[in-house]
Amino acid sequence: MFKDKTLLITGGTGSFGNAVLKRFLDTEIAEIRIFSRDEKKQDDMRKAYNNNKLKFLLGDVRDITSVKNAVQGVDYIFHAAALKQVPSCEFFPLEALKTNALGTENVLSSAIEEGVKKVVCLSTDKAVYPVNAMGMSKAIMEKIFMAKSRSSKDTLICGTRYGNVMASRGSVIPLFIEQIKSGRPLTITDPDMTRFLMNLEEAIDLVLFAFQNAQPGDLMVKKSPASTIGVLAQVLKELFHVDNEIEIIGVRMGEKMHETLLTREERAAALDMSDYFRVPAEESRLNYAKYFSDGNRSLGELQEYNSSNTHRLTAQELKQTLLDCEYVAEELRMWNSQ
Repeated sequence: MFKDKTLLITGGTGSFGNAVLKRFLDTEIAEIRIFSRDEKKQDDMRKAYNNNKLKFLLGDVRDITSVKNAVQGVDYIFHAAALKQVPSCEFFPLEALKTNALGTENVLSSAIEEGVKKVVCLSTDKAVYPVNAMGMSKAIMEKIFMAKSRSSKDTLICGTRYGNVMASRGSVIPLFIEQIKSGRPLTITDPDMTRFLMNLEEAIDLVLFAFQNAQPGDLMVKKSPASTIGVLAQVLKELFHVDNEIEIIGVRMGEKMHETLLTREERAAALDMSDYFRVPAEESRLNYAKYFSDGNRSLGELQEYNSSNTHRLTAQELKQTLLDCEYVAEELRMWNSQ
């Protein structure tokens, strides 16, 4: 489906963009454009991949001119550009809004104007019942792509939503491993806190599933298992054969006890597609009745889909999941070779 096509990845120098390249570069895709504002990361990628299919475009989704230049002649877009660090967004909420919301508006408007065939927007669990500025700005991003999808005739716009990717930058697994290697205590917010566990390959699978199956305005969510933070720390200690102390520091500002991927309202509308949920867009016409007179009696009987009520991994299952994670496997190899 990507044969002889041009794909643009906004925010493409991140972990998602690099994983897409590993999956796509050896296919018959014609061109992959990496659009970001980080020239150092672009130069590192250019040297690392050394592939003529790769094109690097310096720019910012906040700047409509640079976005328009980037989307010319593009067939498909994976929109991954975002400010993702919770503290940074909390201290500078307007910056989060500019990139995550207004930047998305620029990408989608340019895509529609240039006749791009499909755009998949990447969102996060933090957009569900948001308690921090990062989640709020991503929630607005979702509303923007859903609204845009209603007025777009030739460009199919849809989205995906997933939790933290295992071993991604700023996540808990690299932190625990760093603390293990330095002999420090493992700092745990709350042993009963739960988190979904997904690897980068599954994140790409979700985006491709949305690309193939989504209708305009749809939101796709992958079903994922979860673990408590306490069990995760214990299993990592067992894998590395260490006995670091555990230090409980309490839930930090902007954090939730459990991640949520679907609200009760979304779950009521969601279609079960085996490994995925598809949340269809509202009907295209402006229907104010849903906000004033039309109700849904089944809502009171449903639960949100979160990391507390999904499948909870046993210690043995979690151990295998971690061993299958490329980052953890490499860290273990280096640790055991010392």
